[in-house]
Formats: sequence, structure tokens, C-alpha cells
Amino acid sequence: MKPLPTLACFFATAGLLLAADAATKDDVKAAAKSLADQPSYSWKSTVENAGGGGGGGGRGGGPTEGKTEKGGFTHLSMVRGDNTIVAVVKGGKGVVKTADGWQSAEELANDQDRQNPARFAARMLTNYKTPAVQAADLADQVKELKKDGDTLAGDLTEAGAKSLLSLGGRGGGNGPEISGAKGSAKFWVKDGALAKYQFSVQGTMSFNGNDREINRTTTVEIKDVGTTKVEVAEDAKKKLQ
Repeated sequence: MKPLPTLACFFATAGLLLAADAATKDDVKAAAKSLADQPSYSWKSTVENAGGGGGGGGRGGGPTEGKTEKGGFTHLSMVRGDNTIVAVVKGGKGVVKTADGWQSAEELANDQDRQNPARFAARMLTNYKTPAVQAADLADQVKELKKDGDTLAGDLTEAGAKSLLSLGGRGGGNGPEISGAKGSAKFWVKDGALAKYQFSVQGTMSFNGNDREINRTTTVEIKDVGTTKVEVAEDAKKKLQ
């Protein structure tokens, strides 16, 4: 009969550990929801590529400046190489500013110029996630989060790392093969609000027989919560109706 208390202690401890893990993930989700509930906010997203040939290097991993309002428009300014791409998203639809005026994601998807940066941006807009949404999703892709002051950090699951390596790209036979996927995520929560988050991914992406080593870190910093003003051109609004 003596082993019974030991087993009871074991299961109790395991239960506490699982509860603590759930609590830290819930902390991130609550902080993300708090951000999403704000009238508006801005952010800056930067991407760092380490090592040779890693995911594009300096060829297009410039910063993205974003502004969003609750239930309204999201305005994006993305630096890609020598180009700055301006886009607007609302209700799952996106438009991009081009030399020919504002064009919808659907219109640009039919563009035959595969080097057109606006065409690439349009593809991204169809599944675009604002930081509040992305951070909540990211928390679910972490094995376990550990708290240290205002930060929570942990390693990504293999599935989570694969998804982020391919930038949430298409699956199935048309998508690249990912191997050696791993990564980590870190969240900064201050006064119950999400202030910043970062995720790093490493692995090998194989497409059409070509291997590319990727070591990429994305950092998103939140600012001007509740005071951000989102200004959108009338032509862009019309395209989104």
C-alpha cells in the first residue's frame, strides 16, 4: 500500500506542470486578445537571416511597418529589396499600390511577371495575420513556455517550425520539402499586454532538387497602442468593397 502516496504525488506534480504550461500559453493568448481588443495599434516587423544562402539573405527581407484598427483597415508598408510595397487589408481581402493604381490580390495573382514584387505581396495578403492573431497562433506552436519576468519563451514543435520555415506556404505536392526543422519563440508581456514577440527557425528547404539552408529570426515590436491612426486612400477603399 505504501507506493500509493508516491504515485499520487507523481500524478499531482504532473498535473501541476501541465497546468503551469497551459497557464503560460493562456497568458500569451490573453495578452494577444488584449491587444486585439484595442481600438488600434502599430508595429514594426524585422527579419534577420543568418548564414549563407539563408532564406534570401539581404535580397528582400526588409522591415514591415503596419497599422491596424479594430474591425477596420490594416495598412502595410513593406521593404523588399529596393522596393517599398504599400498594401491595405480588410475582411480577408487585400489591395496593393502599383504604378497602374491600386490592384486587388486576385488581379495581381494573374500577373505573368513572376519577378513583380507586388505579385508576391498579393499572395501573402490572402492569408495575412495581424500581430495579435499571429502571436496567439504562435503560442500554440510552442512545446512548452517558461516564464522569466516579463518574458515567456520555449521551443517550437516540429510542425510549427515547418510551417514558419515555409512562411505558412502551400502544402501537398506543390510545396517545398522541409527537413531538420526546429526553432524557438519568445514573448514580452507587460501589464497583461503583448509588447513584443520573436521567433527563430532553422532547417533545410528543398524545392525542385535544390536545397537551401534557412536560419531566420523575425522580431515584431508593438507600439502606439490605442493612438494609431490608419489612413487609407479612397481608391483603395473602393477596391476593398
